Amino acid sequence: MRNSSKAAEPLADLAIDYIEMYVENLESAAFQWVDRYAFTVVGTGGSADHRSLALGHGEITLVLTEATSDHHPASAYVVAHGDGVADIALRTADVAAALDAAVANGARVDRQPTQHSGDGPAVTATVQGFGDVVHTLVQRAPDAGPRLPAGFVPALRPASPPSTEVGLLDIDHIAVCLGTGDLGPAVAYYQQALGFRDIFSEHIVVGAQAMHSKVVQSPSGTVTFTLIEPDDTALPGQIDEFLKSHQGAGVQHLAFSSQDAVRSVRTLAGRGVTFLTTPDTYYDLLGERIDLSPRRLGDLRATGVLADEDHNGQLFQIFAASTHPRHTLFFEVIERQGAQTFGSANIKALYEAVELERTGQRDHRR
Repeated sequence: MRNSSKAAEPLADLAIDYIEMYVENLESAAFQWVDRYAFTVVGTGGSADHRSLALGHGEITLVLTEATSDHHPASAYVVAHGDGVADIALRTADVAAALDAAVANGARVDRQPTQHSGDGPAVTATVQGFGDVVHTLVQRAPDAGPRLPAGFVPALRPASPPSTEVGLLDIDHIAVCLGTGDLGPAVAYYQQALGFRDIFSEHIVVGAQAMHSKVVQSPSGTVTFTLIEPDDTALPGQIDEFLKSHQGAGVQHLAFSSQDAVRSVRTLAGRGVTFLTTPDTYYDLLGERIDLSPRRLGDLRATGVLADEDHNGQLFQIFAASTHPRHTLFFEVIERQGAQTFGSANIKALYEAVELERTGQRDHRR
């Protein structure tokens, strides 16, 4: 999935540095991540117009920011969208060179390069992404500590170590909902401006609903966006509902990687995270699609984890129920055993299982 031929290009090393979410209530949002997902506070930041916390788990850094003044962009963002992802920060060895390359290929600049002192980034700049989401380009010293935004103060090490049972590793991919007709331009923007590659494309039909999806990935193979738009020739579905509730394009879900999805789900469920339920008929049919041991199938059935496979291997995934007031943003846990796709077969399999449940045919498929 990596492209070594582009190693010398300024954008070849892009990787996710941190993800910033604008939130209405900082304490409430932070409590959910710390209490339920076992994140720990790794830094604090703020100014006259905002308050922020940086949270860490594995290689993931989430920054939560609450506006304390209408002058901060988080104020208008939360009014328009509710809590959500506002900045997907991308780390690079040379911000100036990366920005020059991006701008030369059509990137829209939001903030010019800024030098910083202290323990945080050495240089940052910002380019526009999709909707109201931006990308802060971050340059750090090789021996830099926690991945904190500029101006943050590292938190004291917690008295007790964070839970390792949850076992979240990193950001596997980020799913983005776009308006009808915006998928092609978005793919072109990431390809041309930021050097991403179009690695996967599909048209997903679920009953009378349908959507178009393309996956773009950075040259380093470490930043992956699943871009989705509704198919306007089909009936309105979940993507249309997101766009209406979110009032435009935005991040639908963050997918967290795990070495053991079943263990992660059991631990997260014990901490109060609620996951979407899967009809039992899905597992009755799963053995017909994928070669799984009886024990593995039993663990998946018990936890509600879904399974899929491609030519490279298998993947296991599950979606947490959205706790967002608008039911827009949610989260995924995904374990890859070689698979490089994104589980689209699960959408169709779940639909078929629900239909069998609804029509009372379940016993005939056992």
